[in-house]
Amino acid sequence: METLQSYIKEIESDIYQIRRQLHKYPELSGEEVKTSALVKEKLTEYGITYKNGFANTGVLGIIQGGKPGKTVALRADMDALPIQETNDHDFVSEVDGKMHACGHDAHTAMLLGAGYALKQIQEHIEGTALLVFQPAEEASPIGGSGPMMDDGVFGEYKPDVIYGQHVWPGLPVGKMGIRDKEMMGASDRFTVKVTGRGGHASMPHEGNDAIIVANQMISSLQTIVSRNINPLDSAVVTIGRIEGGHRYNVIPKEVTIEGTIRTYKPEVKQKIKDRFHTILNQTADAFEADIDIEYLDGYPATINTPAYAQQARKTAQRLFGENATPEVDPALAGEDFSRFLLEYPGAFLWLGTQMEEAAEQKPLHDPGFQLDERALPMGSRFLAEVALDTLQSLSNKEG
Repeated sequence: METLQSYIKEIESDIYQIRRQLHKYPELSGEEVKTSALVKEKLTEYGITYKNGFANTGVLGIIQGGKPGKTVALRADMDALPIQETNDHDFVSEVDGKMHACGHDAHTAMLLGAGYALKQIQEHIEGTALLVFQPAEEASPIGGSGPMMDDGVFGEYKPDVIYGQHVWPGLPVGKMGIRDKEMMGASDRFTVKVTGRGGHASMPHEGNDAIIVANQMISSLQTIVSRNINPLDSAVVTIGRIEGGHRYNVIPKEVTIEGTIRTYKPEVKQKIKDRFHTILNQTADAFEADIDIEYLDGYPATINTPAYAQQARKTAQRLFGENATPEVDPALAGEDFSRFLLEYPGAFLWLGTQMEEAAEQKPLHDPGFQLDERALPMGSRFLAEVALDTLQSLSNKEG
């Protein structure tokens, strides 16, 4: 729709300014007070009705069209990460130890831009567009989407379809990654405390070396994926942290192991979880050590609804060309949007934001992460257009 494109062009400088302001003043999960205030300020400026207080800082923008119809929700997350930024651009984070290293500043700015454009054509919209500004996406396993729904974010306006998008450094500007089903993985995490018996390094027979026990556990856990899971199913068991010992000549009493398990299929997740507990408990028994396991079920896998993934692909190709949606592999990174998709049909996609010099591109969650801002107006336009296309399609089906 040409009018939407012109309205996005009209608000383009605002989209950049919002993103850069949020980038300079990042707030961690659950702390998005100033971010939420800026969102409400802009919604008010654009004449968009909103409700707030969902999961404390979450905001719901409401654009009721001039014609009857269904409801489509568009979601953006708002929180930053506890990372010290190493970039040197003009809007580098001014908050020590905090950075928008996952692009949520861009997500918020793009959704505000889409909201502005939709507001300008409100009387022509068939149905309702919801703008969901979500806190605490990085706060796995609780997150922000579940608490928002628990607080009744969709109590009055229940979406028939919901969309979300994420900046993606692996795709060039002008490309979008869209899959019909699996998009992102389930992201469980665990902490294991192994307790043996300390002693002198020269007299190991008088102790029970927790490092040796932990070593056996780590080695055995790696056999789950290689020997218990069908090679055609994707799964990862990663140990990300080990802590134990205080001195070279002391056998430590305790060792702590932390890690994560990533899967797509629920049945694969359950099988790994069962084997995980069996291996750890039986290894502890074999070594006569004590063990304490904290297993946290994280975000479920992000599984798109095929019909709306196809609608998103159709919209993207109409806007940006037939080659705008290259075939992409799913990622095992976790995403809190998954809980919205458990309740409502919809789709999650990746917006290409790769820097012009691809070799200089840093990955998500890196202290040097950057994105090509040329993609931001495209992301705003896509969100607005896919909402309209979906509402039109739903009205046609209803008719």
